[in-house]
Amino acid sequence: MATFEKGILGGFSGKVGNVVGTRWRGKNVMRSLPQRGNYMPTVKQEEQREKFKTVIRFLSPIVEVLNLYFGSPQGDKSRSNLATSYHLKNAVVSSPTGMAMDYAKVLISKGDLRGIDAGTLTVGATQTLVFGWQDNSGQGKATANDQLMVVVYAPDLHLFYSNVTVANRDATTATVTLPEFMAGFEVEVWASFSKPNTNFAAISTYMGAVTVL
Repeated sequence: MATFEKGILGGFSGKVGNVVGTRWRGKNVMRSLPQRGNYMPTVKQEEQREKFKTVIRFLSPIVEVLNLYFGSPQGDKSRSNLATSYHLKNAVVSSPTGMAMDYAKVLISKGDLRGIDAGTLTVGATQTLVFGWQDNSGQGKATANDQLMVVVYAPDLHLFYSNVTVANRDATTATVTLPEFMAGFEVEVWASFSKPNTNFAAISTYMGAVTVL
């Protein structure tokens, strides 16, 4: 693999002859095409591929939330890139049926804002979830008008519900109405706070799994 700044080709992307051009960590990179052959990936490589597919499949529907509230971009790494890296390292595990997400370790946001204290989650009638928490305004950079965000996932449906402006921090309680198609299904629930009109957010809290009525 070689890097280059200027030259007869300049910066390019894609295949030209027997080389491929791309951008990697902010640099123009040129490398030769891989040799064809009867290559067989190792068990470890297959495992890593399955982990990657599992994480991407899970995160793709909520990429807009991640791109808003998951940390801060680092060089060429977007917030969604950082989220993918975190979940590959921390939130995917091997199960009897293959790779699976460890929902308790999933994060929907990551930052230095004060998060949820003494959070509670109960199930209400007609597809509602009722959230409770302590008003910790004034702690760190937390303020009364910080916004509660909620992400809900139904594993059996592989479908998400998300709302990033549920209620103010000082409300201490909020009710979220889920889509009718989630009725009767078990869902995984996460919540967090963000500061209005910014990308500043807290580390999200896993609220647990409940069955929607």
